[in-house]
Amino acid sequence: MKDLKIFSGTAHPDFAKRICSELGVRLSAARHYRFSDGEIGLSIDESVRGADVFVVQPTSSPTNDNLFELLIMIDAFKRASASRINVVVPYFGYARQDRKSKPREPITAKLVANLLTQSGADRVITVDLHAGQIQGFFDIPVDHLTGMPLLASYFKEMLEPELQRGEVVVVSPDVGGVVRARRFAVMLKTDLAIVDKRRSYEVANFCEVMDIIGEVKGKTAVLVDDIIDTAGTICNAAAGLKERGCRTVYACATHSVLSGPAMDRIAKSDIEKLVFSDTIPLQESKRSDKVLQLSIAPLFAEAILRVHSDRSVSSLFDR
Repeated sequence: MKDLKIFSGTAHPDFAKRICSELGVRLSAARHYRFSDGEIGLSIDESVRGADVFVVQPTSSPTNDNLFELLIMIDAFKRASASRINVVVPYFGYARQDRKSKPREPITAKLVANLLTQSGADRVITVDLHAGQIQGFFDIPVDHLTGMPLLASYFKEMLEPELQRGEVVVVSPDVGGVVRARRFAVMLKTDLAIVDKRRSYEVANFCEVMDIIGEVKGKTAVLVDDIIDTAGTICNAAAGLKERGCRTVYACATHSVLSGPAMDRIAKSDIEKLVFSDTIPLQESKRSDKVLQLSIAPLFAEAILRVHSDRSVSSLFDR
């Protein structure tokens, strides 16, 4: 079997270290630096010739810097004769720009897929893409993991008494997330409700609750999403649920983007606890008693081990 080498970019080195700890391997050596004019420099400090290389780098904020650093790393490994270059992207930036919602708009998710492929990536490992069809933007294999079982197991334990009494409802904050929320509801064995919202295409990141489909009065609600960015959608949904008689509102998502006014909104919201995975590093300014991160590194570690040994990745979720 080829040597397994795991490298990290500068976006989330702690996540790469957690993966290495799970696998019992060391993080391979590379130095990242900047030239005086801001250009990104890279030095790989060990041989990767013939190796099975895994590059861990979420393309979270600063998105463009992290994306370009990832492309530079891929190019370096390609020129250093790595046998296979596997790109591990816990958070795939630009995923929300996956279609044209109005004329003369780019489909940037496809552009990023092309950049990764053309730079020399052989495989992509990611989790909870904003739209599953983004896998089709790539001409290379994509292993699409999901963080829903991790989040569901947390709520199974925390809300066990309410679950046994049938007092929990899983809520999708918009119609587009119904499939995700339905799977989550199946994991918790609960009912499903849907928030019907109206989004403004004139003002980015703005929406308002119109109606709630399903019975929520007197229940504990768990809002489920893939990404929470400015937190407008999730906080509006929580307020709408409270107005319609929900007893307690929790929320969870795989990716904690939390940009702009997100933390102020969360602090003032009706959300009791907001649970994320650690695909994006949580800065000190974004830490709060209301916000909890669970590590999804063990899932990525197992996926990496299966890819390296040419075993099934999808069977991870069979159980």
